[in-house]
Amino acid sequence: MRQSQSAVLERGVDLVDTHETEPFEVAWAGEARWYVHFLRPAAGTTVEFRVQISPDGLNWIDHEAIEPRETEAIGFISIPVTSFGHWLRLQSRITSGSENPLLRIYLALKE
Repeated sequence: MRQSQSAVLERGVDLVDTHETEPFEVAWAGEARWYVHFLRPAAGTTVEFRVQISPDGLNWIDHEAIEPRETEAIGFISIPVTSFGHWLRLQSRITSGSENPLLRIYLALKE
């Protein structure tokens, strides 16, 4: 039986400029997927998401194989992740627009 884990890392973050989730240790997992739910949509506002990796949970770089994902701040999106090493976090940044969305961010992991 495969192991899995699902974590709600942000229950309701009011995205004003840039936000990073708390680091999450994922070395045991073989695959991951971020889910972002816009609890308070912000039509006309664009948000960029960057998957970041770390060897120690302290020093971070953008995942070299995953392009930043830019989307209008409405609905529900997912970002698949492979080849990620030991630690993951998701950076969210408003790139255009004047409204601030409210985000719920999940991380789903499988062995």
